[in-house]
Amino acid sequence: MRVVHAGGVSGARSAAGTVVVIDVIRAFSVSAYALACGARECRLVAEVDEARSLAARLEGTVVSAEVDGLPVEGIPMSNSPTMVMEAELLGCTLVQRSSSGTQGMVAATAAERRFACSLVVASATAEAVRAAAPSVVTLVATGDDYQHPEDRACAEYLEGLLEGRRPDLDQLLQPLYATERYRRISTGSWPGFPASDVPLCLAADRFDFAMPVVMDHLGLKLLALSRDQLTRSIHA
Repeated sequence: MRVVHAGGVSGARSAAGTVVVIDVIRAFSVSAYALACGARECRLVAEVDEARSLAARLEGTVVSAEVDGLPVEGIPMSNSPTMVMEAELLGCTLVQRSSSGTQGMVAATAAERRFACSLVVASATAEAVRAAAPSVVTLVATGDDYQHPEDRACAEYLEGLLEGRRPDLDQLLQPLYATERYRRISTGSWPGFPASDVPLCLAADRFDFAMPVVMDHLGLKLLALSRDQLTRSIHA
């Protein structure tokens, strides 16, 4: 298995093989917490209008959206795992629009197989990718477009896991910890960004499921793939 690194939406657009699209703070952490809280699935879109339109077509939907990291007027839930945990999502579909993660996933049209990833599902994602045995896996750090280093840290962590190593994650995250952005988001002074989002997003390997993304007649659908489901699929 050859591991290739790519960055941003342009990197996602050219990504080949099994493509892992990474957004740690916050889109694909939001997805993971939503699924862990009982959401049936997540739907990923590129534009706010798409999110609203899709939510109007489906029953039992909740929309999570931000534009340039800021809340969207008329949409109560920002791109926040804290808000997800406070919501009632059991059996619901979460429709997500974000400025990095969902953009990268929409752009990854050349992928043979797609996974959404963040630190909270990193080990489970590595297991699922290894089980698929791809010849090429491309790790897309979507935050590169905004100089957000945590996605690159997650990609390097994931590469280590794919190779049977466990890199020092704290060391990999040092570039994030050194930024003014980290200091600001950790205080909760960013609109629509509770300070509690930060430790929630950085809780590595909190969940034991991967998040494959498939295309159907409604668009991109993100689901939870547990280790038990993965084991059954391998031995089926």
